[in-house]
Amino acid sequence: MHYLPVPLHIPDGFLSLTVLLICWAITIVMLAAAISRTNKSLGEKQVPLMGIMAAFIFAAQMLNFPVAGGTSGHLLGGALAAIVLGPWAAMLAMTAVIAVQGLLFQDGGLLVMGANILNMGLITVVIGYGLYRGAINRSRKTRLAVAGVAAWLSVMAGALLTSLQLWLSGTARLQVVVPAMLGVHALIGIGEALITVGALAFILQTRPDLLGENSSSAQSGRGWVFAGAIISLAVVLLSPLASAFPDGLERVAENHGFLQLAQTSPYEIIPGYAVPFLGDTPLSTIVAGLVGVLIVLALSVLAGRSLQKKS
Repeated sequence: MHYLPVPLHIPDGFLSLTVLLICWAITIVMLAAAISRTNKSLGEKQVPLMGIMAAFIFAAQMLNFPVAGGTSGHLLGGALAAIVLGPWAAMLAMTAVIAVQGLLFQDGGLLVMGANILNMGLITVVIGYGLYRGAINRSRKTRLAVAGVAAWLSVMAGALLTSLQLWLSGTARLQVVVPAMLGVHALIGIGEALITVGALAFILQTRPDLLGENSSSAQSGRGWVFAGAIISLAVVLLSPLASAFPDGLERVAENHGFLQLAQTSPYEIIPGYAVPFLGDTPLSTIVAGLVGVLIVLALSVLAGRSLQKKS
């Protein structure tokens, strides 16, 4: 069946029970803080943006690009989400994306989902927002440059955290897994930086108010949301063109002999981003992507509406 690899998605079997429980504990504490803070700060007009950003990141994550050595990578999106939404709403949006990927598409293990959310949806947000926030009053060029660096570092941080989890679980030796993971994700991070900078440059040109600037655009908020939805769906239409090369973690696991530890999901709904009754076809991938985009959009909007601050 067609499979779209995703960097840093850990399958069940790679982490020990102790490590995955620690990751779940950290993730739950951080998400509880995010829910509490979002409940006090998220405005009504930000809710649709939260949904569109989550939908776009889900769609963009389906577009794997090739890097050196027959390996692929794609956008993680944590830094981009943090810069646009702020850290707390971004954490919830990223959690929705990763949860849907694991539960619906069997992309990443269920037991280790706490680690995947921590590595890709929380740490990346903290790094992206923290670095960009320090340049918020700088020129646009400086802000875009800082955003690019933050995006690259967020990928490296996720790769390093994954490496440490594999080492603490006894899955791989530290001196082997760290340079292997950081080496391949240094290249993947360049793609992350370019996509992040490109998306922010577009936002700064069309709706700078979304990033804290005074907007001179007459475009309505609804128009922006509609445009974001169209872009997300258009990205899904390109998903059959994604690289089929293995992702960074899968390549490292294969090269260093622990890929066989991966456990398959106890159930299948839309495994590998391919609708079962449509077979291994481009249409199957597109339909799966559309389903994922709509579900992530709906979950994010529902979460935002339930948590938005009350006047």
